[in-house]
Amino acid sequence: MKKLLLLALLCAAKPVLASNFYVAPDGSDSNNGSKTKPFATVQKAQSAVSPGDTVFLRGGTYHMTEAQIARNERNYACVTYLDKSGEASKYINYFAYPGEKPVFEYSAVKPANLRVAAFYVTGNYIHLKGFEVTAVQVTIKGHTQSECFENRGNHNIYEQLSMHDGMAIGFYLIAGGNNLILNCDAYRNWDYFSENGRGGNTDGFGCHPAAGGKNNIFRGCRSWFNSDDGYDCINAHEATMFDHCWAFYNGYDKDFKSEGDGNGFKAGGYARRPGSEIPNPVPQNTVQFCLAVHNKSNGFYSNHHVTGSFWYNNTAYRNNVNFNMLNRLHDDVNADVPGYDHKMRNNLGYKGNKETMNISDGKNDTANNYFDLNLTASNGDFISVDETQLTAPRKADGSLPDITFMHLKPNSQFVDKGQDIGFPFSGKAPDLGCFESGK
Repeated sequence: MKKLLLLALLCAAKPVLASNFYVAPDGSDSNNGSKTKPFATVQKAQSAVSPGDTVFLRGGTYHMTEAQIARNERNYACVTYLDKSGEASKYINYFAYPGEKPVFEYSAVKPANLRVAAFYVTGNYIHLKGFEVTAVQVTIKGHTQSECFENRGNHNIYEQLSMHDGMAIGFYLIAGGNNLILNCDAYRNWDYFSENGRGGNTDGFGCHPAAGGKNNIFRGCRSWFNSDDGYDCINAHEATMFDHCWAFYNGYDKDFKSEGDGNGFKAGGYARRPGSEIPNPVPQNTVQFCLAVHNKSNGFYSNHHVTGSFWYNNTAYRNNVNFNMLNRLHDDVNADVPGYDHKMRNNLGYKGNKETMNISDGKNDTANNYFDLNLTASNGDFISVDETQLTAPRKADGSLPDITFMHLKPNSQFVDKGQDIGFPFSGKAPDLGCFESGK
């Protein structure tokens, strides 16, 4: 009897091993989700997983259909609805199978009078990695939008995802905190159907968290040829960080036809909302080590914000305005004023139609930026100004490609001209811009 009791206790104490499930374009949701009998949909896989499990997505194209819409939420048709949560030490993973490329294609998903969300995520502790979403549609003529990913959960990771060649915003967050958007690409997205086809809501990445949605970070992402903005955090109630991200050619279609707003990094703003609708305190966003190139309007833009933000070691090249810190007064919706309360360090700009706008002397904390130092760049300061490098393939680990574009030559006037603000650097002092020479 004692031996049986001891055996029962040992079995109870044995850790539960995580399980793997599989999804494939030629799978079936009547299968068991094994490697040899994969499911057909991620939605079915979610019904089988528990915290700590991994769903492997096999390579190939998943031609999504309206019959696969999992749920209508608000005014959205949510094709895949992920509401099952993992745990802090046991994420639920949805990963591309190693060495394969899963592509989810939505050209046939056109529900009448509904926005489309390809992946609508309300769960927590979910990790999505390594697959593509393309051809997400917009079918409403008036003011509207669709999204490749909409996040409403917490502690989620979106990694090495590619959102492209559709009509939808690439990634969109309006609720949830402590989410990491890592090494993702959003490109060639243009809504040519609603609001006269300007694509005025189609950003690469949007982060607009409600109150409590703190600590959302975009790191190592690229956004290009999106018809509106590269990165947008208008009307946010909490601060966002953009770290080592690139934005280029936004506000244009792939043929450089003018479309929507066309800002690289739109860091805040409350449109024309009355003061009673502005959060207290107003969030201060951080944009650091980012690159903005040939965006139609502004490279780095405060967008009528009601306080300043933090701008560290950014590089702007060939934007209409490289750095525009335009703010507004809190209670007067029409009172745009030169920027105030911004902190700017070690920023570098070159060849903007206008280099800077709305950076008021005495109302901002600025030092060791190219405009403070009265330094004017030339091609000779840079190893390369070849913009084709911006779309080079990512490295094997998903990180940004190694390029020489806008990297400083060793003898550039911008080397060692920065201020030490706590980041690693080579030489006597930090360089200006997003690329540290010698590293």
